[in-house]
Amino acid sequence: MTTTQPVEVDLPRGGEEVHPDRPWLVIVWNDPVNLMSYVTYVFQKLFGYSHDKATKLMLDVHHKGRAVVSSGPRERAEIDVARLHEHGLWATMEQSE
Repeated sequence: MTTTQPVEVDLPRGGEEVHPDRPWLVIVWNDPVNLMSYVTYVFQKLFGYSHDKATKLMLDVHHKGRAVVSSGPRERAEIDVARLHEHGLWATMEQSE
């Protein structure tokens, strides 16, 4: 026959800030190498974006110097950045604010 012993548990301390999971942003940067039509094609191929959405993102890259092309968990962002690099695009990731 076994008996259970009470277990002491630490109570949560007050005043600790809890931060919700913030998504990671994948950013494509403008470069002097890739054609605008190629960048549009890559966005469609990798992310399944419509031609209109891919074109809008490409124009953001071209005119603003950068565009956020995806967001989500860190692992997904790392994969997206690697895939963009495989296609010759300059991409980085950062955590959203």
